Amino acid sequence: MTAYHGTDNLEVMACAINYNAYLTDLVRAQIRSGDRVLDLGAGIGTFARRLASLGYHVDCVEPDRAQGASIAQLGLHNELSVEDYAPASFDFVYTLNVLEHIENDVAALQAIRSRLAPSGRLLIYVPALPFLFSSMDVKVGHERRYTADSLRKAALAAGFSVSFWRYADSLGVPATLVYKWFGDASGQINERALIAYDRLAFPVSLLIDRVVGRWMGKNLWMLAENTGGNG
Repeated sequence: MTAYHGTDNLEVMACAINYNAYLTDLVRAQIRSGDRVLDLGAGIGTFARRLASLGYHVDCVEPDRAQGASIAQLGLHNELSVEDYAPASFDFVYTLNVLEHIENDVAALQAIRSRLAPSGRLLIYVPALPFLFSSMDVKVGHERRYTADSLRKAALAAGFSVSFWRYADSLGVPATLVYKWFGDASGQINERALIAYDRLAFPVSLLIDRVVGRWMGKNLWMLAENTGGNG
């Protein structure tokens, strides 16, 4: 199994307090009482740990063995593949900045759908806008950045219905362009710059998203539902 080469960037991203709180709240808003929850592509357990501390029962999928060991140290259950769980095991799956790493994203979405109960829901959060593709995307192994249309088509092809979508982090578009043009060619994240953006710009960006989120943003999130059961 190929090791993930972006762990250092994940560790730096742990410093992005506002960004991580935003994603945690985004996930929490979709969880219903009694839901069986799966974090697919859990990384080092950043969000599963947060949700577990809030009282949610969260299982994980993380194929990188080193990162899976970090998850186990947090006391969370991890499997290497979603297919290691039984069909219809979950009511809600969230996958944050994961689908863009997978060459055959439709097949991955089909595998997720097979582990969702009928009417189960999926939250997808991915990098957006192909023209923003940079050395950082290369470093962490991104296959693509999405548009709302391309992500919707992938979800529909996998058998989901799409109920909602929005772009996120509108100010991240010019910031990412600056990184693309002038940033580290190795794809490394500058921790000081990240913290400054997270504390000063990201809260403003979320306010602007309320106006422009249908058209632009550095990221994209989508809600999909397993309306057809497990087929």
